[in-house]
Amino acid sequence: MIKLRLPNSYFEGHEDTITLVWRRTLVADFSKREIERAIRRKFRVSVEVNVEDGYLVINTDNEDIERFIAFYIQNNLGGLLKNRYTKRKVIYIHEGMGVPLLGYNAFGLIDRGTNLIQVRGSTGCNMRCIFCSVDEGPYSRTRKLDFVVDIDYLLKWFDWVAKEKGKGLEAHLDAQGEPLLYPFIVELVQALREHPHVSVISMQSNGVLLNDKLVEELAEAGLDRVNLSIHSLDPEKAKMLMGIKDYDLNHVLEMAEALVNAGIDVLIAPVIMFGVNDDEAEAFIEFARRIGAGKRWPALGFQNYIPYKFGRNPVIAKPVPFKEFYRWLRELEEKTGMKPLILKPHHFGMYPRPFIPLAFKRGEVVKAEVILPGRIEGEMIAKARNRLIQVINSNAKVGDRIKVKIVRTRHGIYVGTPV
Repeated sequence: MIKLRLPNSYFEGHEDTITLVWRRTLVADFSKREIERAIRRKFRVSVEVNVEDGYLVINTDNEDIERFIAFYIQNNLGGLLKNRYTKRKVIYIHEGMGVPLLGYNAFGLIDRGTNLIQVRGSTGCNMRCIFCSVDEGPYSRTRKLDFVVDIDYLLKWFDWVAKEKGKGLEAHLDAQGEPLLYPFIVELVQALREHPHVSVISMQSNGVLLNDKLVEELAEAGLDRVNLSIHSLDPEKAKMLMGIKDYDLNHVLEMAEALVNAGIDVLIAPVIMFGVNDDEAEAFIEFARRIGAGKRWPALGFQNYIPYKFGRNPVIAKPVPFKEFYRWLRELEEKTGMKPLILKPHHFGMYPRPFIPLAFKRGEVVKAEVILPGRIEGEMIAKARNRLIQVINSNAKVGDRIKVKIVRTRHGIYVGTPV
């Protein structure tokens, strides 16, 4: 009897399918029949394959079969990889693919002209917030695939960016979704902690995937702050806002306290929708005070709800002009004594730094190679001059060489249209 378990993974058994769960957040479904058939073709023997306690169990003592199945699974993993939470196909980006990690908004690195660098290792989300600006999470209407960037490749690009930007950087781990879905999140924090140009490591999170072990690992790796997305302190309202029926608010609140106790600073970051959760502002402040949030940085970061073209824009939300929002914050500061609530870059040690030079000018027409499918209908991802370009309104295919007119270059994120 052979019991097989691959590094950083375990197996789940279903009626006709065997699912490999790799690094918590990625899965691959293998046909039980196809595995048995592959063994039969290779070794001329019939075996039965099952799953017990996370192991793949094969009723044979032939070690050659064990090695063969390990190779078979690893060899087919790339084509079957899916996001465990969105169920979407995952494209795993590694150095051999030659994909630049600057220029695209969904993954890689983003430089917005300060000493903060956004580090985006993956896409996807485990929640489905009703106000999500990018329509992320399970059952998204618009997002059709996910990306994961190999950690060594991500760090190679970060090292180049860091040397260009100088020392004293904040590495901010964020995503179009939930950064904890990145399968190498602890290793990423540890590597950034050891980088000579990094002074602060922060992360945004909805907190759902945290547990005591992961909090401890992140603290030991060197994470400094978590901007925690909690949008209501009422369990039923929180479920409605997060768009997930089994959202466990109490767990997230416990994890907020666990982060603080582990030495990781916490900033509570609710999205405020007037008429929905603005009446909970003082309760958020009281909770932040109670757990000891905001030791080095502000304890709260109230965000004004803004509708977006490709987002989920609920009818219950009433957009409020920022002038009125800031007046509301000033009144809250005066009433509660909690300051600052109107946040400025200097509250986080952020200040301007020269941008990494732009690779393209707006209006320029460039020749580019289409290298990846995009995340939404009509979008493809091309590369030119060692940068990525989001090509919209395109029917091109991967491998095509096309002419693209650059229509957006803001913050080194390039958007183009076919010519």
